[in-house]
Amino acid sequence: MVMAANEKIILGIDPGTNIMGYGVIKVLGQKAEMVSMGVVDMRKIHDINLRLGKIFERVTGIINEYLPDEMAIEAQFFGKNVQSVLKLGRAQGVAIAAAINHDVPVHEYAPLKIKMAITGNGSASKEQVAGMLQRILHIPDSEMGNFMDATDALGAAYCHFMQMGRPVSDTHYSGWKDFIKKNEKRVSFGKKGEEK
Repeated sequence: MVMAANEKIILGIDPGTNIMGYGVIKVLGQKAEMVSMGVVDMRKIHDINLRLGKIFERVTGIINEYLPDEMAIEAQFFGKNVQSVLKLGRAQGVAIAAAINHDVPVHEYAPLKIKMAITGNGSASKEQVAGMLQRILHIPDSEMGNFMDATDALGAAYCHFMQMGRPVSDTHYSGWKDFIKKNEKRVSFGKKGEEK
């Protein structure tokens, strides 16, 4: 992919262990256009660890294909189902690890912030977000797909585009050391052979 000097590619990720959405936008000055969006469907993979491996593999593949300058990811929300939150956190962590492994800076955005940036309404539905993105980015019906996870990911990328030049994101990691420094309570280093 050949880019102009002032172009920027932003990868958006909507993490999930059943279906992970991704969206790629190209920014040229004050304009953004969709490059690609889709989903990684892991519902047929029964082992959670294999699903996490698939997330790492696909995010790595998307990074190698589109060479994003930055990645925006939907931040984990707090839910009542602890197992669901734990699985989502693992999926998010693996996607972040894939980006950091390729020196792609990561920015997290809360779902409410993404909805506000795109629709002006923090309680907008997934359908409203998808409809607004379709209008803003001139996406043909044929490219909208069947899963809202793809448009959610595109929403994260577009939200980051809208934040550029302003306070950028809820959380930003420039590398592994930065990630560890900002997440000391979430990262632990056990002795060799000790499980955490």
